Amino acid sequence: MIYAQLHLTLPAWIHDEVDASRSYPGTEEKVALAIQLSRRNVDHRSGGPFGAAVFSGDRLVGVGVNRVVPHNCSAAHAEVMALATSQQRLQSYRLNQAGERITLATSAQPCSMCYGAVVWAGIDELLIAARADDVQDLAGFDEGPLPADWKGELEKRGIAVHTDLMRDHARDVLRDYGESGIVY
Repeated sequence: MIYAQLHLTLPAWIHDEVDASRSYPGTEEKVALAIQLSRRNVDHRSGGPFGAAVFSGDRLVGVGVNRVVPHNCSAAHAEVMALATSQQRLQSYRLNQAGERITLATSAQPCSMCYGAVVWAGIDELLIAARADDVQDLAGFDEGPLPADWKGELEKRGIAVHTDLMRDHARDVLRDYGESGIVY
């Protein structure tokens, strides 16, 4: 039988731990939420150590955490989940289509797959906590190939990129996950 449906979900704890009505006025608040999501995903053993959140101005649009292992789906990365939940909420595959400035905050630098998703989803600003080498060194993930000037390529497309935001906090989550020896 060929499956004709795809069903990906965020863990139930999201509803208890994310305040959808809260305002996120600054860069630090946005990145802190992405890191908090990554930490909670590890604490709840509901997926890998990655979190992401999409914002329209100060308003939270959608969130995502890594759900690759629970869903047996290599595309269920935190960034993809955050983009998809946001696209469903806004009913638009291009998030900035209505002219609003859209920000994606991530607990770690997007891998090669998520990099492509950022380009096509209508993101205007990308906020990144940990670096790709932190992900590899501390948690053992292969982030895949990226253009040598990946940041410059995004900026050429009008996407502002800010890196190393709250990096030490994000590294702590990656380190804890890596040292646990558990894969989820």
